Amino acid sequence: MSPFRPALALVLLAAGPASAAEAFFVGGLPRSETLSIRETPDAAAPALGQVPVGARIRGFGCTSDTPSGLTWCRVKAGPILGWARRRYLSPE
Repeated sequence: MSPFRPALALVLLAAGPASAAEAFFVGGLPRSETLSIRETPDAAAPALGQVPVGARIRGFGCTSDTPSGLTWCRVKAGPILGWARRRYLSPE
């Protein structure tokens, strides 16, 4: 069992129903770069997809209970559901 599943369950429960999703814009990166959406809240985790700077994505709660201690948010960008670093997400 992955060590992230209990944290994921807590984050998703804390986020509430789907209507409680928070809107974010991707930023804090050079225009030529993209934000990786990862399988787990870890920079070494496989990337599920990329989101360009300025894109709008939905967030479902954040956690700093990660291997690095950095804050990651559960996000959905189009059909991709995964994790992104909070530092690159600006509230809408």
